Amino acid sequence: MIVHNRMTRNPVTITPDTPISEAQRAMRKEKVHRLPVLDKKKELVGIVTEKDLLYASPSPATTLDIHEMTYLLSRLTVSKVMTKKVISVTSDTVLEEAARVMVDNDIGGLPIVDSGKLVGIITESDIFKVFMELFGARSSGLRVTLLVPDKPGEISVLGKAIFDKGGDIISMGTFLGTDASNSTCTVKVTGLGVDELKEALSGPCCIEIIDIRET
Repeated sequence: MIVHNRMTRNPVTITPDTPISEAQRAMRKEKVHRLPVLDKKKELVGIVTEKDLLYASPSPATTLDIHEMTYLLSRLTVSKVMTKKVISVTSDTVLEEAARVMVDNDIGGLPIVDSGKLVGIITESDIFKVFMELFGARSSGLRVTLLVPDKPGEISVLGKAIFDKGGDIISMGTFLGTDASNSTCTVKVTGLGVDELKEALSGPCCIEIIDIRET
């Protein structure tokens, strides 16, 4: 899956000279936590987050009255607080690479830029939704986590063992194991009871059942 399939197209944007107060209103209205900043040529020149605006606003402990605060906020523009060195990806970036970029740079969203033009944005919320789908979070079934041998063909053997017992795999993911000889595998299955699933996994395809539960 690539970013194009999950990004928000035509995101809400602002300009560098947008007042801080207006940017805050835009975030509240659109229920977003970050806004790409475009110049007059519609080119991406920055990004501003909810946290940036919060830090730029007067402290609740300030001695300024409401009129003074309103005046100061009206004079302070996005250009003063936005991040100018924007990290972005293209729409054909694979989703896991976009997630890696976010984690490595400790950011919650990425503008999507193709040929110098902003075409979308992808956020950590979008990644979480894919994570939920990967594990079939909205589907009922038996969720089992097990250690499997880290050898070619083992996932195929595992799938066949479940299928031969009458089960249907609705989601599967593999992760690092306890050492180089194995992998951790999480599978969600329908069509089998707990005892039947355990029996299906009693062969060489399973080293150890770590956890099994109905979800």
